[in-house]
Amino acid sequence: MGMVTMLVGMAVSSIFIHRWKQRNVKGPKTWPFVGAAIEQLMNYDRMHDWLAKLLAESKTIKVPMPFTTYTYIADPANVEHVLKTNFNNYPKMWRKQRKTSSFEFASKNLRDFSTIVFRDYAMKLSSILCQASVGNKVIDMQELLMRMTLDSICKVGFGVEIGTLAPELPDNHFARAFDTANIILTLRFIDPLWRIKRFLKVGSEALLDQSIQVINDFTYSMIHKRKAEILEAKTSDKNGKIKHDILSRFVELSENPDSNLTDKSLRDVLNFVIAGRDTTATTLSWFVYTMIVNPHVADKLYCYLKDFEEDQAKEEKVSLASYDPEDPKSFAERLAQFASLLTYDSLGKLSYLHAAITETLRLYPAVPQDPKGIAKDDVLPDGTKLRAGGMVTYVPYSMGRMVYNWGSDAASFNPDRWFNEEGLFQNASPFKFTAFQAGPRICLGKDSAYLQMKMALAILCRFFNFHLVPNHPVKYRMMTILSMQHGLKLTVTRRSA
Repeated sequence: MGMVTMLVGMAVSSIFIHRWKQRNVKGPKTWPFVGAAIEQLMNYDRMHDWLAKLLAESKTIKVPMPFTTYTYIADPANVEHVLKTNFNNYPKMWRKQRKTSSFEFASKNLRDFSTIVFRDYAMKLSSILCQASVGNKVIDMQELLMRMTLDSICKVGFGVEIGTLAPELPDNHFARAFDTANIILTLRFIDPLWRIKRFLKVGSEALLDQSIQVINDFTYSMIHKRKAEILEAKTSDKNGKIKHDILSRFVELSENPDSNLTDKSLRDVLNFVIAGRDTTATTLSWFVYTMIVNPHVADKLYCYLKDFEEDQAKEEKVSLASYDPEDPKSFAERLAQFASLLTYDSLGKLSYLHAAITETLRLYPAVPQDPKGIAKDDVLPDGTKLRAGGMVTYVPYSMGRMVYNWGSDAASFNPDRWFNEEGLFQNASPFKFTAFQAGPRICLGKDSAYLQMKMALAILCRFFNFHLVPNHPVKYRMMTILSMQHGLKLTVTRRSA
């Protein structure tokens, strides 16, 4: 009994001394053996705001966990060190085919093809919204946007119609598997047993394997189907019209023995493309939400788009048809006419819309935090020591809210902050505005994402008003992307001419 009492006393003393040493330490409080796991678990549902509060007090914080230590950074100088200066010390998934991908993503054929596809699916979404406006029907805007981006990206990526954005909103096992995989991968951050579960193939890790299998089966089936189509066209001398979807281009490139493009590498490229579905839809959802809670910005954007419509119609010598918002036929005709004015070049003129999207990404980045492994011991510009085997994470969600990065109005939604004194859009440093990463890893799909978002939002914000359902909670869900936990439930009305 005396031995037990002594051991308990030693344990209590150890905990007391451990906590006493932390009284002046910035960052989360830790416990022996488990580190900050308890505090992180308690704040899991609001982790991004928990980190933002900590990073407001210190630009760099350390979060010890049972098997590793996470270092979170929000200072642009530190971010530049990780993403550029000492880039090779922070490896992540790095593909040999990235260079090839960069050329393909920048091709004019793909850009023109994407513009047409994005317009078509924005029109399909508008048709569903028009129908919903008739009976003041409640819709989940996030779900509709997820379906629109999935359909359009599969069209651009695979050249196929999967039809999830249909009036009856059919279920899609591929999309469901992709969402499930995202959730489980995020849970790994707080689940110290995930490696054991992965080894034993049980619980969430077993479900993850099943979801990845569904994703791979879909992707490989598309690859094999396209290869067979191309082979048939060549053997029958029916080369016909060249397809401009990403898969067709990479299949053609894979025929070159020097390309090293196997079916597996083709799968990786396509899964990378599909990942853009979630990030784009998430940003679109938060954009709609910001317009609802900032009606003065929504009204300014509406007037801006009306002026653009008139100027563009005059430039193209088009007579704009009058319409009655209560008449579905004339409303649809005018909407289609406006959409026809939206080309790659004309969308480039929409600087205020571009600024509003960028401002949304500043406050609601699609990827709220991005961890990197540490290959060798290193020291950040602010003097923070990093140990090999740990993790360093830059935090776009926190960075966009820091007064030391954006000034005293950092928490305010203000698209005008992106214009200089001459009224021209002014980019911020990619190490400060990190929504698309930076340095050698800067997102290849950035221009495509802006293209799709501007196409969809130009149409939506010109012709519709959005109204949040009373008492509907809008909060993020803890995933690798910043999606809304309860969706975005709203009603929609048509705007007048």
